[in-house]
Amino acid sequence: MSKITLIIKREYTTRVMKKSFIILTFLTPLLFAGMITVPLWLSSIKDTNKKHIVVIDRTNSYSEVLKNNETYVFDFVDKAADEVKKESTNKTENEFTALLVISDNLAKNPKAASLYSDKQVNMELKNYIARLLNQHVEQQKLASYNIPNLKEMVEKSKTDIDIPTIKWGDNGQEKEGSAELALVIGMISAFVIYMFIVIYGAQVMSGVVQEKTSRIVEVMISSVKPFELMMGKIIGIAMVGLTQFMLWVVLTLAISMAAGSLMGGDVDMNSLQQANQMGMQTNLPVNQNPDEIQQLFSMLNGFDFTQIIVLFVVYFLGGYLLYASLFAAVGSAVDNETDTQQFSLPLTLPIIFGIYAAIYSAQNPDGPLAFWCSMIPFTSPIVMMVRLPFDVPAWQIILSLSILVLSFIGTTWMAGKIYRTGILMYGKKVTWTEMWKWLRY
Repeated sequence: MSKITLIIKREYTTRVMKKSFIILTFLTPLLFAGMITVPLWLSSIKDTNKKHIVVIDRTNSYSEVLKNNETYVFDFVDKAADEVKKESTNKTENEFTALLVISDNLAKNPKAASLYSDKQVNMELKNYIARLLNQHVEQQKLASYNIPNLKEMVEKSKTDIDIPTIKWGDNGQEKEGSAELALVIGMISAFVIYMFIVIYGAQVMSGVVQEKTSRIVEVMISSVKPFELMMGKIIGIAMVGLTQFMLWVVLTLAISMAAGSLMGGDVDMNSLQQANQMGMQTNLPVNQNPDEIQQLFSMLNGFDFTQIIVLFVVYFLGGYLLYASLFAAVGSAVDNETDTQQFSLPLTLPIIFGIYAAIYSAQNPDGPLAFWCSMIPFTSPIVMMVRLPFDVPAWQIILSLSILVLSFIGTTWMAGKIYRTGILMYGKKVTWTEMWKWLRY
């Protein structure tokens, strides 16, 4: 046991002290924080340049509809579209952003408006024009019914029903929940486990191949058993992964809070409103006022983060140890990293399937796909993390963990037999059939 401890210490210290580890550990939180704060900061910067849109209105009905604002100015002209395009090409007139041609009454022909430009029109301009024209056409249609106060009745009939989700515990205590937040928390947890299994599992395989290629392993095998060497390497790299993850979480939160305080919280919500109009509303509460901030914290309070964090660590370790033992076996069987591709692909396919299963399971966390994929050990670390925020029954968690542990023990035993034989074998092209023979030795 002391030898395994020494190997774990060696793997941990050598990797943690590398410049690449230190740089990546501190740069990644900056990247994560930047992905959160930079878009919010950019949304607060307004474009001061006015954009001119030339309008050819064959109906002469929309001059009062298309209103100028701080960004867009509409210039109505009585010319042919080809003439305007030619003038833009020759640069004989003032440059304009786009050309809007309205050839017919939009109430009768909704496709009678076309927007031309020498480059792709952005969504903001397209949505602004469409919104103005849609509002006008809607008013025209309501007025054509000749019903008094129809517009007011339609406005009053519009409703925005928001159904809160309330959870009650065994003691009858009620807590507000959120299906959207549960989805976000589950998907982030699943993706992080997926990322760490792939990254650190590949590090185990790469480390074994490098030691075998440099013949260092021959010296190490003279002092320790191959199984002890394999387990020490796997556990040591697992501790490196947990250390890096914890540092990422702490640093990302610290940097995000610091950036938020420097920005002062002044964020323009126009971008979010435009996203709502395009159908991209997430239904998550936005920090616009103290009431919504309080509602967000109330929703977060409805999740058992202690259970989620503890099980995240457990499933991360279980999934990593399961795959890392197999990656170590592959690394011991080949002579160079090029040969690892044919053996590592079958190992990565279940992980890739797991992330896709997690995406679909998030919509129905109690469905058959979610249940069985959370029991299969090769996908359970990823899929179960999606299900946890939706309150998975305790017996399913226990059963899933039991299968995962038993599978880890089995794969470790199999990997140990392959590792023991392959670690000192050189110059032979290994096949799956050959590895199966090593298991039977």
